[in-house]
Amino acid sequence: MKLTFSPSSSLRIPAITSHCNPSSHHHHQSKLPTKPTAAAAANSPCFSFSKCSKLLPLSGFYTNRNCSKHAPNTSFRRNSIWACTKVGAAGSDPVLNKISEFKDACWRFLRPHTIRGTALGSTALVARALIENPNLIKWSLLLKAVSGLFALICGNGYIVGINQIYDIGIDKVNKPYLPIAAGDLSVQSAWLLVIFFAVTGILMVGLNFGPFITSLYCLGLFLGTIYSIPPFRMKRFAVAAFLIIAMVRGFLLNFGVYHATRAALGLSFEWSSPVAFITTFVTLFALVIAITKDLPDVEGDRKYKISTLATSLGVRNIAFLGAGLLLLNYIGAVWAAIYMPQAFRRSLMIPVHTILAAFLIFQAWVLERANYTKEAISAFYRSIWNLFYAEYLIFPFI
Repeated sequence: MKLTFSPSSSLRIPAITSHCNPSSHHHHQSKLPTKPTAAAAANSPCFSFSKCSKLLPLSGFYTNRNCSKHAPNTSFRRNSIWACTKVGAAGSDPVLNKISEFKDACWRFLRPHTIRGTALGSTALVARALIENPNLIKWSLLLKAVSGLFALICGNGYIVGINQIYDIGIDKVNKPYLPIAAGDLSVQSAWLLVIFFAVTGILMVGLNFGPFITSLYCLGLFLGTIYSIPPFRMKRFAVAAFLIIAMVRGFLLNFGVYHATRAALGLSFEWSSPVAFITTFVTLFALVIAITKDLPDVEGDRKYKISTLATSLGVRNIAFLGAGLLLLNYIGAVWAAIYMPQAFRRSLMIPVHTILAAFLIFQAWVLERANYTKEAISAFYRSIWNLFYAEYLIFPFI
């Protein structure tokens, strides 16, 4: 292989060179097909590549950070320094690697799709309360709102974290990408995280929102605990499991956040039609999530003898049941807009919920066409979560 730098000089490099230790300060000799003389080396831009161990695929150079000092030519030295810097950047510090991997494991441990649902739901309810009372908005409430959101994320992290700690064997079959099941997060670290989430969440709620909201928050943590921890382990019982999920993600979240927001504004609690609608709608939606969440997990649940509706009634029947309940939800939303025009914006409620219902029917059709493969089931379950997010996105404006 021959690289030409000028009409009068060239650099010959063997296709394969012996590797060297980049950290060594001693010159390591490599066998070259042709050995240039001292005079030739003095009159050409050739230099030793003995300390080079990385191949730059675009240039064909083996180089590292030490390469530049061998270049007698200023221009070539500058080019080699640039190339070596690029190679150095490709590597990374082991400590930084470990920190990055731990951060990634913690993020997966939090189950991001549930975090998004919690954050969207609480933000939408706060926005609705503020839209209803624009004259009471104060910047001083922003810190309180942020602390409340952080407490909810901590509660969410505690519940999903406890579930992962006690579901390691099942997750190795159903969800091997989760950090504990994958071996990316130790059980000891997971316990430290869930304890931190629980203590931090309770303290933040207790200091900012008073005893009633704190009791609701602790009730949510308790229900999330008995859902996963023996001897209760209510997730073993299909009806109890989806009632707990519907209660925590549906009623407690919506009622609690709206109540806390009104209290922060100095108002007593009072149901409004939109808030009553979203609480009912999302509670039923959470029930559907609880029913369909087991669809991708049938294999592991059967192996560990966990009774779910999916293992009892079959994947196809549960998929149709979930889609049917959600369709009733959307029909109810359209009906509410038609018969209560003074409470809702028809121009938004009717077309948006019609579109979302059509999307749901299309996803159910795609699942049927795919013959209920595991990939198709997972995609269907993700589409249900996307519909859940969509409802909260439009809620402040209905």
